[in-house]
Amino acid sequence: MSTHSIPDKELVAIILYISLFFIVVAVALIIFFYYSRKKIIQKELEKKDLVLQYQKEQLHAIIITQEEERKRIAQDLHDDISSKLNIVSLNSHLLTAPNLTETETAEITENIINLTTKALENSRKIAHNLLPPVFEKFGLNAGIEELCEEFETSKSVKTHYKNEIDFDDKDIDRHLHVFRILQELMNNSMRHGKATEIWISFINRDGINICDYEDNGVGFDSANAENQKGLGMKNIDSRISFLEGTIKITSEINNGIAVNFTF
Repeated sequence: MSTHSIPDKELVAIILYISLFFIVVAVALIIFFYYSRKKIIQKELEKKDLVLQYQKEQLHAIIITQEEERKRIAQDLHDDISSKLNIVSLNSHLLTAPNLTETETAEITENIINLTTKALENSRKIAHNLLPPVFEKFGLNAGIEELCEEFETSKSVKTHYKNEIDFDDKDIDRHLHVFRILQELMNNSMRHGKATEIWISFINRDGINICDYEDNGVGFDSANAENQKGLGMKNIDSRISFLEGTIKITSEINNGIAVNFTF
């Protein structure tokens, strides 16, 4: 009976080949994981770049909106307040003129009173548009109720408002964004949509606050992305982004608009 043993040289060679094989596999795995990790990092960086780009666009939209708002306020102050105060100033100088009759004095005084009354009303209106006192004192629900009442005073639109959410006063800053979104939507319904009826409802579903907004205006083709890129819509998108919510807009020509957003 004979036994065969592997020579020492062959055994060493086998061990070397096995070791080399494992080294090659290890190096291949290291290279694979290195490039895989590199690709993952690159994807993450690209994602962050997209997020930063989106944030820049949102910030840009907010800045443009603020500038437009400042221009509008400046125009209102110039047209409604400054012009009236200039006339008041002229009338006041007329009162210092000699030999004025009682009738002339009474007429000039009445003009001054009327103009100052109108200037005061307009200044209150401008201040109200900046931040409604009712909203500041009583919160979002009261602010929207007053907003609906204001739109109805035009006699050209009927509003239907329903709320099932008990808004927390601590979230007043977030609620201001919701208020501005509705203000923008309602202005669009009146100016561009020519709507005669507007429906607004709030509901909390599974812990998420939802607002449904509809009008019966002329509508637009919501499938066309260009129709949703106006300054007002960018402003709304910026506010939704701040609220970390979502928004869905559907509309058809001659069939009004439906907006659903969460906050």
